[in-house]
Amino acid sequence: MLHVVYRVGDMDRTIKFYTECLGMKLLRKRDIPEEKYTNAFLGYGPEDSHFVIELTYNYGVDKYDIGAGFGHFGIAVDDVAKTVELVKAKGGKVSREPGPVKGGKTVIAFIEDPDGYKFELLERGPTPEPLCQVMLRVGDLDRAIKFYEKAFGMELLRTRDNPEYKYTIAMMGYGPEDKFPVLELTYNYGVTEYDKGNAYAQIAIGTDDVYKTAEAIKLFGGKITREPGPLPGISTKITACLDPDGWKSVFVDNIDFLKELE
Repeated sequence: MLHVVYRVGDMDRTIKFYTECLGMKLLRKRDIPEEKYTNAFLGYGPEDSHFVIELTYNYGVDKYDIGAGFGHFGIAVDDVAKTVELVKAKGGKVSREPGPVKGGKTVIAFIEDPDGYKFELLERGPTPEPLCQVMLRVGDLDRAIKFYEKAFGMELLRTRDNPEYKYTIAMMGYGPEDKFPVLELTYNYGVTEYDKGNAYAQIAIGTDDVYKTAEAIKLFGGKITREPGPLPGISTKITACLDPDGWKSVFVDNIDFLKELE
């Protein structure tokens, strides 16, 4: 997993919050005036070896609808209480105070960024990948698991059912949770559809062959929204798709991606 991409209403405000409260680094920025948007890339290490956030600011748009389908981003921190104090000191919003997760031992808290995106803070020891989760809600968990395994080549790391709170989660990824970012899929009993809003955009994933990836996506019930091939202007090969719930992902050729970073 390379990037998670979403839209914000004030780029400078968001960069300030992520760097000062969440300890991220601003890795690079690019402005595309002819298309009227700016991107900023933030994370905990270089893009060639870390999962990073790609923020998009569209000129003149200061508000987005996050919708009900997007859940949260997960960040592993050494000390949840300390991070929460910092967020409060900087005027951030804490929506769940630090404490053990329901039915478990891990200490967590929830905060919100200036646009209302939720972040789950998870207390963990040192980890190579602090930006560790993207949580999305799905209408059929078995269907989603099968799709991400077969079409995306992800591994089902674990599932957890919480009957008293009426939801089930599945953790999907390309390696163990403590070392790699994961996609957390949540199924709320009886809910088959969600409003996705217009704020969260997509996850970008590296692949050795965008053409083969597109074939696998079609084969296992995904919908290709951009046929595989090079992007105009830069020769990076990509393909874009929707999963069975309508969540978007973009696959990027690994070698082209590294060239682009150079």
